[in-house]
Amino acid sequence: MNMEISRMAHSLNEWLWQHEFWLPPGITWEDMKESEDTHYPKPRDLLLSIPFALILVVIRCIFERAIALPLSAKLGVKDKLRPKAQPISILETFYTVNCKNPKEGELISLAKQCDLPVRKVERWFRRRRNTDRPSLSKKFCEACWRFTFYIVSFFTGLAVLYNPWLWDHRECWTGYPQQPLQPSLFWYYMLELSFYCSLVFTLPFDVKRKDFKEQIVHHAATIFLISFSYCANYIRIGTLVMVIHDASDCFLEPTKIFNYMKWKKTCDSLFMIFSAVFLISRLVVFPYTVLYNTYYYSMEIFQPFFGYYFVNALLITLQLLHIFWSCLIIHMVYKFMLQGTMEKDMRSETEESDVDEERENMMEKEKNGIARFSNVTSSNYIQRNGSEPLNNRAHLTNGHVKER
Repeated sequence: MNMEISRMAHSLNEWLWQHEFWLPPGITWEDMKESEDTHYPKPRDLLLSIPFALILVVIRCIFERAIALPLSAKLGVKDKLRPKAQPISILETFYTVNCKNPKEGELISLAKQCDLPVRKVERWFRRRRNTDRPSLSKKFCEACWRFTFYIVSFFTGLAVLYNPWLWDHRECWTGYPQQPLQPSLFWYYMLELSFYCSLVFTLPFDVKRKDFKEQIVHHAATIFLISFSYCANYIRIGTLVMVIHDASDCFLEPTKIFNYMKWKKTCDSLFMIFSAVFLISRLVVFPYTVLYNTYYYSMEIFQPFFGYYFVNALLITLQLLHIFWSCLIIHMVYKFMLQGTMEKDMRSETEESDVDEERENMMEKEKNGIARFSNVTSSNYIQRNGSEPLNNRAHLTNGHVKER
């Protein structure tokens, strides 16, 4: 049994690492043998990203607790006080097992089971959803961590890209498998790959926004692209892709930070800068410098192979996500130009339940005020006309009123 498993694993390994999949025609793994002075990327190097990712998770936890959280308190970032939902076992079971936002029919059924008004059941679910929403300090800490990383990775990527050999040989932008691996490129790749792996590890605990599914697709495409480009030694084009992405993220995270701090003018200014950098880098620079070279120019150097189609499919997936996010940003810029202030992030989950509850409280106050106003006016009218209140008079069967 063990022999069969090892044989299957060996055959699968040989099939997976065929040079036809990873390298252009005419190049084999024999052409990329290492020597004392020459090193090439090895697929097993990618395994280092797993312990590095766990180290980044630990560093992030320490950073958020020791630096970001005290910083949020000093900068006046305060969490909103949210009323807690009363412990009701039937509603809690439905919330955790079935869904968090029941429909009208389900609300009526639950109200009958709990012997409560439907409005109170609906209010319980709103408050329960609020308790699951991330606090403002949690959002602030996450934005601080990502901003710190993006700043470090962006300038590291620029330093790595500042290499005269890269600018003199255009083949490096499309992929040049026989080019030796430089130590700076190796560590930059490990840094980026470990970071995105750490984002996958912390995905259940991070702030979830409306584009959560698109973020998962983005992380998956990025990890596959980084891994494949490293194994096939297309590190130069991969480095350029990561630097382009980090450029706009360096402005996105401080925009969130100042938004949480309620610094509206600074937030609006950074948002406009972020929008310009994002639209230029993702819709102009990325297609022209990356997609054009990998899709068109590489055909002049190598014949198409599996890696050519696979890499371009991942790059086009990223570009589709860029277009999706660009539409959201353009919509927010349009609202900004009309209103003069930045709209809330369309990807963020706003506490609509709090607004609904405040609206209900206002309606109840208005009703109470109207009832009180009617009582006051009716009593004043009676006093002005010299009549006694109706409760001091008795009604006869013939409809006349008898004074008591």
